[in-house]
Amino acid sequence: MTPDIPMKLHLVPARHGALWVRRGFASFFKRPLAFAALFAGVMFFGLIALLLPFVGEFVMLAVMPLVSLGFMLATRRVMLGNMPGPGVFVEPLKGTRDKRMALLQMGVIYAVATYLILLLSDVVDGGKFEALQNTIASGKGDASDIAALLSDGQLQFGLVLRFGLASLLSLPFWHAPALVHWGDQSIGKAFFFSTLACWRNLRAFGVYALAWGGVILAFGIIANVFAALMQSPQIIALATVPIGLLISTVFYTSLYFTFADCFAPDAVSEAEPG
Repeated sequence: MTPDIPMKLHLVPARHGALWVRRGFASFFKRPLAFAALFAGVMFFGLIALLLPFVGEFVMLAVMPLVSLGFMLATRRVMLGNMPGPGVFVEPLKGTRDKRMALLQMGVIYAVATYLILLLSDVVDGGKFEALQNTIASGKGDASDIAALLSDGQLQFGLVLRFGLASLLSLPFWHAPALVHWGDQSIGKAFFFSTLACWRNLRAFGVYALAWGGVILAFGIIANVFAALMQSPQIIALATVPIGLLISTVFYTSLYFTFADCFAPDAVSEAEPG
């Protein structure tokens, strides 16, 4: 079992946001197949969960805090020279009863809060976001139909509300699972210090978000250039899925560094990519 790490909130320079992304890629490429297998396992669990009537979506949302903690454990394990396995997702539940209950309660709170955000947003936009999703997914709407939906003021306000509330929700949950697991904190303290850490290191997290935006943009440009050189636009569509899976996996891989840098710099130094 992973030993507890001394917890102390630290302020980090803004440039560390980009460093977290770089460290995420470095750790991923140390064990790419292992991390890919972990993410594939999460995706498979999600597909199975969604088959469950009534409770499938709730279960999938409820396990997300445990998923983020599992990837933190996996990244730390790789940085220490070990191989991560699927056990990283159940290891936190083998701790003390208080830790286990805090993580389970955290999952339920996250699922309920997400449902409330989606419900409120659907009421505000009058279901127009769902209509937009259906239009894109069906492939029947042309660019003008999608543009008309996107220009709707009610939909725009609903989108701002949806993503704004989702961003606010991420603050208490960003570090909280790790603070419970490694810091032995109660769920209330974990939420408080997670929010405080994100707020006090807002510039670093802003750079972190911009860096990920830059990564996505860079992959898009490369795919378009390659498609133009090969004179095959279909390459873009074929590349979208694997690139999306790669970026998602590396994002989860980088989460450990956002936590360790804000709370346990010794953990970062011992897990420094070579």
